[in-house]
Amino acid sequence: MDEVEREIADLQVEVAALLSDHVYAPLLEDQHVRGVLPAPSRAPAVRAVLGDRAESRPARLTAYEIPLRDGEDLRTPHDVVALLRAAHTGTHIYPRSGVTSVMGMDLYLVDPADVTEAPFTTDDWAATLLRCLARPTDPAEDRHGTRLRGFLFREEGLLRLYMDSDEVPGVIAADVRPGGALTAVLAALPSVLDEDYRISKDAIDPHCRYVVDLTDW
Repeated sequence: MDEVEREIADLQVEVAALLSDHVYAPLLEDQHVRGVLPAPSRAPAVRAVLGDRAESRPARLTAYEIPLRDGEDLRTPHDVVALLRAAHTGTHIYPRSGVTSVMGMDLYLVDPADVTEAPFTTDDWAATLLRCLARPTDPAEDRHGTRLRGFLFREEGLLRLYMDSDEVPGVIAADVRPGGALTAVLAALPSVLDEDYRISKDAIDPHCRYVVDLTDW
């Protein structure tokens, strides 16, 4: 991974950490974050999935791809949240090339020039401060030998985690069941991401190299 790719990966990690606050606290009115996906092919972008709380049916979710670059500079995680809010509110006309689908979800490719960023609210900044005080560790830091690049709530109670590791190249996804022995899963992750018998390809998920099945852990 070169320096530019590392900067993008670090920013995707920070965005995933910031948006994870809105899994249970709505990002917009009744809209909750149901997924954060690293854009495929190492693209300098991140995809955020919105929907009703506890929703996991792809047809009821909406994904937005937010570019992480702003000219020569990188956007901040707060910039990404502001663009996501703006893209999901009001009426926006997307060109035919700006609307597609991924994993059964409508996917909108956001052009920052066409939307007005929603301001970061006082509550947002308060949540950021409290998160930093409660979890002072840098979100891009490697805690368990792996880093969280994104996540997606799936049907049948599954949670897909998108991770990278110095031991395994690229982004690897792992399907887990929240409420299981997640402490043990986190401790074991570096050693199970490349176990052949757990690996499968997901033909409709372009956000990872392959999927590791940890649902029976």
